[in-house]
Amino acid sequence: MRRELLRLLERRPQLRGVDADFSHLLATWFNPGFLDLRRVDWNSPAALLEEIIQHEAVHAIRDWSDLRRRLQQDRRCFAFFHPQLPGEPLIFVEVALVKAIPRSIAPLIGGDAAYANGAKPPRVAAFYSISNCESGLKGVSLGNFLIKRVAEQLGAEAPSVKRYCTLSPVPGLRRWIAQVQGVAAAETLRRRHGAALDGMAAALLAGALGEQDSALLSACAALYLVRFGASALGDPVARFHLDNGARLERINLAADLSEKGLKESLGTMVNYLYDLSAVESNHERFVRGEVVGSRQVLSAARG
Repeated sequence: MRRELLRLLERRPQLRGVDADFSHLLATWFNPGFLDLRRVDWNSPAALLEEIIQHEAVHAIRDWSDLRRRLQQDRRCFAFFHPQLPGEPLIFVEVALVKAIPRSIAPLIGGDAAYANGAKPPRVAAFYSISNCESGLKGVSLGNFLIKRVAEQLGAEAPSVKRYCTLSPVPGLRRWIAQVQGVAAAETLRRRHGAALDGMAAALLAGALGEQDSALLSACAALYLVRFGASALGDPVARFHLDNGARLERINLAADLSEKGLKESLGTMVNYLYDLSAVESNHERFVRGEVVGSRQVLSAARG
């Protein structure tokens, strides 16, 4: 019912009061304390695996072999389920167990298992995709609890893992660079590559982006994430992780050269670091309007 209601709101804003009631009710019914955390693996029911393929919203799963790779020994997939909907995942997260904080998405969603044949055990758990399965639960906080619950579980089952991070897109970056005024780096990029920045996307795909333009793109990403991260104008993925208590750790250029990655983020991806001992203080600082970041990223934003 709420999914249908959300579709009507733009045309019938007088229904927002009804939506507020729905939101309150669903937040109570789907309180994370009531939900079951379960691992999804290759032996899970086929209907559940089909749900994962259908609802993957960040990095599309091409086929069953692609899904199987994401469920191998050095990968994890966890989902929240409600006891009254035992076969219906509400939200799920995909994790790669790797040796170091990743800089690009391609090695995480392709290739062979990293340590299946006796290599050193993983040191980093990298969350690289989180997807909602129920659009009617929009606005009901589930993802932040899911990440923290999964980190706790991984700490128990993979004791070699010492760091938890993400490799996240910046879906608002290209639009921001194309529209923002008064930011010298963005204006220079538009002048060099056109307002639509198609020339820059083509150069990234060809591996031909010059050093100067790379520096400008990195500066734009830092400015966008640090100066606007805590505002309504900021990137939605950044707001999610920063509000969840993560630290803005590193900006990675040419990290996602898929069509979607170039269209939305100009290939840029970000590592957010989850230090479980600092998430509460980081969250409080974010609520006060401060973006917690590494020295490197904060320095780039000031420059």
